[in-house]
Amino acid sequence: MNEKIQYELEDDLKEEYDLSQLKNPIRGKYSQRYQEGYSVTIHHEDGTTTVEHFPKQNDIIILDPDVKQYFPNSESVNSTLRSLIKLIPQK
Repeated sequence: MNEKIQYELEDDLKEEYDLSQLKNPIRGKYSQRYQEGYSVTIHHEDGTTTVEHFPKQNDIIILDPDVKQYFPNSESVNSTLRSLIKLIPQK
């Protein structure tokens, strides 16, 4: 039995956004850059700015879509991996 589990996309975009007005929308367009690290500039009301740096995170693991459909969250992945680790013989 090879059933595909389908998840509804939780779209929290406000109704006033007209996505048809976007030119060449690409999902995940900046995901590679995001994974490499990024900076955020915060502009405060008093005119000052603060720059926060978010370095590349080496502990992020990307699941392929066919695997991801079985694991809805990090907890389910970790639980399954811990079960598999218990099966590995101790040296």
